[in-house]
Amino acid sequence: MLLDPLLIVELLLLGSFAGFLAGLLGIGGSLVMVPVMTWVLARQGVGPEFIVHTAIGTSLATICFSSLSSVRAHHRIGAVRWPIVWALAPGILLGAYLGAWLSAHLNSRLLGLVIAGFLYFSSFQMLANLKPKAARSLPATPGMLTAGGVIGAVSGLMGAGGGFISVPFMTWCSVPIHNAVATSAALGFPIALAGTLGYIINGWNTPNMPPFTLGFVYLPALLVIAVASVSTAPLGARAAHRLDIQSLKRGFAGMLMLLGTYMLYRSF
Repeated sequence: MLLDPLLIVELLLLGSFAGFLAGLLGIGGSLVMVPVMTWVLARQGVGPEFIVHTAIGTSLATICFSSLSSVRAHHRIGAVRWPIVWALAPGILLGAYLGAWLSAHLNSRLLGLVIAGFLYFSSFQMLANLKPKAARSLPATPGMLTAGGVIGAVSGLMGAGGGFISVPFMTWCSVPIHNAVATSAALGFPIALAGTLGYIINGWNTPNMPPFTLGFVYLPALLVIAVASVSTAPLGARAAHRLDIQSLKRGFAGMLMLLGTYMLYRSF
């Protein structure tokens, strides 16, 4: 499973940046990973018909590691609302698997267009600084299960950590923003776990895949990115409580636009 040294450096940089974002913004870094992974996988011989699926599956698999490292740092300062995690987790597990199943049945071009649209939407959300006003308390159990299902399904389909849905949902339900970000980081693990299993199962025995793939998960990239992201996620989590996140979000939004344009280009 020897990799080109330049590829290893690229994956380490990607994993470091993605891990930092996981802790800083509670988004798992996947919005960056999926477009970049399509570029990496194209160079590793993944066929165009499954390249986006494999990028998403690999991205979700890395979140399994970065989310644990991130949530540990948030938990140490008491920012995670664990009752919210337990209430949303059952719906998230089911939704994330169903999202992965749906993704496996979409062709790569359509999936790429969906990802591009999601990147543009996320960029606009950041630039406009859209925040739902706290208008209510958290719903009862049926509402939490439904909310978890929606968060999980969209995340499983997009390969995202769920922060762009779960954080606005929680702030709308009167959860303070720093607690919402920390709790979103904790929700990243069940999203990533169920989604990864979905991409492994639905990608099993797919023809014309490169060596060392497990379903739609490319193991060499997973291992390198996981090592890097676990190291930097705690740094992002600590920075989230010290830095002006709104200024950082504006710069990140511009990068998301560029990545969305790249995914649009690849789709055609």
